[in-house]
Amino acid sequence: MEITRLKINGMMCPRGYSCDVLNVSWNVEHAKGKRAVMVKVEAAGDEGFENILFKREGQDLSCSGTRLELEFTPRTRYFVRVTVTDDQGDSAQGTTWFETGKMDEIWKADWIGTKQEDFFHPVLKKSFQTQRLAGIVKARLYICGVGVYEAYLNGKKVGDEVLAPFLNDYRFALQTQTYDVTDMIGGENDLEILLGNGWYKGRFGQSDETYGDRFAAIAELHLTYEDGTSDVIQTDESWVYRGSNIEDSGIYDGEILNRILWKNLENPWKSVEKLSEPQQIEMKELLTDRFSIPVLVKETLPVKDVILTPAGETVLDMGQNFTGWLVFRDVLPEGTRVHLEFGEVLQNGNFYNGNYRTATGGFTYVAGKRESQIESGEGKTEDVELVRPHFTFFGFRYVKVSGWPGKLDPEDFTGYVIYSDLERTGFLETSDAKINQLYSNCLWGQKSNFLDMPTDCPQRDERLGWTADAQVFSPTATYNMDTRAFYRKYLWDMRNVQTVMDGAVPAHLPAAEGMCPVCSVWGDAATFIPYTIWKFYAVPDEMEFLYPLMKEWVDYIAGQMQKQYGKNVGIWDFTFHFGDWLALDGPTEQSVKGGTPDGYLATVYYYQSASIVAEISGKLGKEKEQREYSRLAEEIKDCLLYEYFTPAGHLSVNTQAAYIVALKFGIYRDKEVLLKDFLDLLKRHQYRIKCGFVGAPLLCQVLSENGQSDLAYHFLFQEGFPSWLYAVNLGATTIWERWNSLLPDGTINGTEMNSLNHYSYGSVIEFLYAYAAGLRPKEAGFEHVIVAPCPNSRMRELKCTYLSPAGKYVVNWKLTGEGKVKMHLEVPFGCRALVTLPESRKETFEAEAGSYDYEYMPVHDYRQKYFENTPLCEVFADPEAKAVLLKCIPQAAVLDNPVDAEEELKVLYDRAFMGITAEDAKKAVGELEKIKLW
Repeated sequence: MEITRLKINGMMCPRGYSCDVLNVSWNVEHAKGKRAVMVKVEAAGDEGFENILFKREGQDLSCSGTRLELEFTPRTRYFVRVTVTDDQGDSAQGTTWFETGKMDEIWKADWIGTKQEDFFHPVLKKSFQTQRLAGIVKARLYICGVGVYEAYLNGKKVGDEVLAPFLNDYRFALQTQTYDVTDMIGGENDLEILLGNGWYKGRFGQSDETYGDRFAAIAELHLTYEDGTSDVIQTDESWVYRGSNIEDSGIYDGEILNRILWKNLENPWKSVEKLSEPQQIEMKELLTDRFSIPVLVKETLPVKDVILTPAGETVLDMGQNFTGWLVFRDVLPEGTRVHLEFGEVLQNGNFYNGNYRTATGGFTYVAGKRESQIESGEGKTEDVELVRPHFTFFGFRYVKVSGWPGKLDPEDFTGYVIYSDLERTGFLETSDAKINQLYSNCLWGQKSNFLDMPTDCPQRDERLGWTADAQVFSPTATYNMDTRAFYRKYLWDMRNVQTVMDGAVPAHLPAAEGMCPVCSVWGDAATFIPYTIWKFYAVPDEMEFLYPLMKEWVDYIAGQMQKQYGKNVGIWDFTFHFGDWLALDGPTEQSVKGGTPDGYLATVYYYQSASIVAEISGKLGKEKEQREYSRLAEEIKDCLLYEYFTPAGHLSVNTQAAYIVALKFGIYRDKEVLLKDFLDLLKRHQYRIKCGFVGAPLLCQVLSENGQSDLAYHFLFQEGFPSWLYAVNLGATTIWERWNSLLPDGTINGTEMNSLNHYSYGSVIEFLYAYAAGLRPKEAGFEHVIVAPCPNSRMRELKCTYLSPAGKYVVNWKLTGEGKVKMHLEVPFGCRALVTLPESRKETFEAEAGSYDYEYMPVHDYRQKYFENTPLCEVFADPEAKAVLLKCIPQAAVLDNPVDAEEELKVLYDRAFMGITAEDAKKAVGELEKIKLW
């Protein structure tokens, strides 16, 4: 029996984070018992737990999150111990720790920077001695720098994080980071802070405005000795600065690292300046302990291929689109100027990055004799520097290398993959290589765009936290990775800006004042993402933290209704909305907006947001608000039914997205009527996707929720445009922004808004977890789940593992050669699963913690290839099936055309005018149903 995955607020051993409320979570593995009979959670100020500060015991303490109720002091480490005893009498114990930051402690340090006339990228330095080196037991660096900073102590980079202090709206907060530098302190010390453009300073976002125009930093190095005394090295006027070797930098504009920048120029150390009082005070007041989880180099990739293009370019193919850097060994003569340009796709075999718009600066390196390790960041490898950028990042698969002398050795180059430090929790593998690639594309899209904030894209001059993208993808993201702390930071950002927008939520974060629209679906991220967090993690404290954000968004919409209609309810069609963005049923397939009326979608999402607030109000014991928002939701629903549904239950908005959201959120007079109309519409659309950002992420899930999982698989496995596998067939390694970001010949489909690394349509992967594997929460938090797999003959095998907050679930199924279903199920300690074995005669049953295997012959033979509802085009595409059909009904050959072939097999029963009798049709369908897939 073992305690695993001990986390504080969803993080392993967090240091320096905001800690208004802390929850500890854990898993139990390898237990003989099924459930806990006693759980004890303790917190102490010492590792030996002699000074217990908090203790709680009970059988029902939640492993997803139990609150630690104790008074915290600044700059202090606390230890947490969890002890679990199971129903077999076995016990296990696990220990973790967390460490507070500065909290509300007054900063002794000052913000310092360069003199106003110096515009170069500076390095700030403080030299100091430690007289009692042997007596140091603890050394912590508390620091923030703007635009972006890296700290170095005695020539070595402090910590492994990059791009600090990260991406947030700097009008509201400046996050500080805490680093353990105990093992880096020497007798003689140099503490240096390298500063560059980015986030706070420099070109970023959709406005030329930046938060500030000055490089600046603030830091306190606290040294604690074994006798309890301490020293503080702080930023003040005793520090000095000079120009670094970074000639220029920017998130969009790349970086120039020039080792000979100062070769023939004076670059003396100068005294720093303290920021003036108004700015000094304002920036100190904005300092806060961090919310951002670490941004790290999480993986490395080798060069897959070196390409000499028809244009004579040398291009490195990394084999994978990703976010990060290309790092290389400096084997270059002094003065060599190497320029790296980054792209996602080749065009006519040549390098291309026109879809990056203005973010094409790349990375330039000028070699020289290295005087210091400070700009290498990686020290030496065999006395050869590893060269990398510092204050930018790129989204790319291909790298054009210019200026490299002689023959390029791919072994000198490595791709560094950068994203936030999220634990991967979801694992899927199927028997279909293309579906596996689609899953990989989704995962890499998430890695690429989860760099401190869920962004739309990692490559062009945008890279913003668009709220609708984050909203539609959040369930898939949370299956894939533990998103608790990551989304907490994003929603903290969202709440900050909401406080100055009267409850409104902008379409992206950060949002320049007056430059970002407020609209439905995008703004509804304020309720939908917290609801995802609730369904997956079920921690009431998190919902209390997020509740004002959720409530005030709904109140904002109600306020807009009051202004327009004099009441809280009406159709929200009087302001701008993006609508079903990039759908294919607009005026043209290239139109950015689909054909579903904005007012309909906006009001549907208003209803669902009000419903969510009502539900969460109830979970938090807010009975008055629960009644209020439940009533509001019902009134909005009545309004929708009156405006858009006939008395017989037909929906007047005849688009895919309209039906999908109505079914998803339960808005109908008669569900059967609505579902039939939806299926009829899909048939008229020849089962082709027409919906965009609103509809497509929900399409397969909604079909499965309504007994149409085979049709969901049909959409999943489509390969022509538009489909999820269209991009896979064209070599995509991430999810695209548009269904046809590339045309069938590989040509880029426009450059103004065309990212090849956009995760939104990857939301279909939720279908694989929740319906193909059949694993989804029955109750919030995954302690009680539904396991109801939906096998399909297109996929003979699926393996799913999910590390839920309650523990590891495994759902594997396989269709054997004999036609049997084999299923393996693992339910974690303390959990229950409501299990439905697909196509079995066994009724739904409860399974407790344990490992289970099932094998049986299904009621329906999954090997059967053709059914009455199979499209004729699939029959005509199969030589064996086509021969069977034409042998039974020769005149059916005339149906082999693009229009008639989209009809289903059962249409043969209605073709008496072609001379096809009912007996002939029945015989043909019967013979086709005998064809087996294997």
